[in-house]
Amino acid sequence: MADKRMTEDEVIGRLRSGMTVGIGGWGSRRKPMSLVRAILRSDLRDLTVVSYGGPDVGLLCAAGRVKRLVYGFVSLDSIPLEPHFQAARQAAAIEVTEYDEGMLQWALYAASIRLPFLPTRAGLGSDVIRVNPQLRTVVSPYDDAEELLAVPALPLDAALVHLNRADASGNAQYLGPDLYFDDLFCTAAEQAFVSCERIVPTAELAELGGIASLRVPRWMVDGVVEAPNGAHFTSCAPDYGRDETFQREYVAAAKDPQAWQEFVHTYLSGSERDYQQAVAARGNAA
Repeated sequence: MADKRMTEDEVIGRLRSGMTVGIGGWGSRRKPMSLVRAILRSDLRDLTVVSYGGPDVGLLCAAGRVKRLVYGFVSLDSIPLEPHFQAARQAAAIEVTEYDEGMLQWALYAASIRLPFLPTRAGLGSDVIRVNPQLRTVVSPYDDAEELLAVPALPLDAALVHLNRADASGNAQYLGPDLYFDDLFCTAAEQAFVSCERIVPTAELAELGGIASLRVPRWMVDGVVEAPNGAHFTSCAPDYGRDETFQREYVAAAKDPQAWQEFVHTYLSGSERDYQQAVAARGNAA
């Protein structure tokens, strides 16, 4: 089996400005934050970001890297509104496509199985159609003749996801309560990259969680990055929970330009190692 181990910066080196990039996880849960931080260190711009969004979306909006956002929601879970996303929306600084959560799942699934669209009842009778006038409906060709919403496929140039464990060939495993839609992000993408808490021998994957937890197999994956604490400050159950104190610090800083510059200087101006050391130093000082 091919060895697909890479660094965060090598992954970001495979991306280009203007790409459509899907980011896995859910809200402030198991986000590939070390890869997002690597984008912040790069010169990538004008990205179309697809996400069930959390601080991944917020940080990229704050840094001016997002041209268009396709999302089912953007939230920090315990804090309902993501402050940088809120600011970007209020300033009309980004183009947006706002879907129902199920519609976004269907758009990724259609891309995964290389269909132009998939029909659904989700979104019918709601303002989703009003705010997305490009959407079309189709009529069932069977006797029911039901009118359904045709959700267009959403192919991705690249997908970034974070899981608990992986082997060097890219077989990746989640050990928490939910895969979210990380597998769909990977199969909808031309190239998919997995960061993980630990890279382990392949045989150890079966011992850790069983075959049902291996939902991102190596054929979906182009590169794998070992990134301990790589989802911080989002959760990565059962390895660690969300760093709620850090998240509140992030939100407070986002409300004040000077405080935000200090936050960026402290946590986001250096390498991933610098970030992890700053986080650890903060914990030691508490």
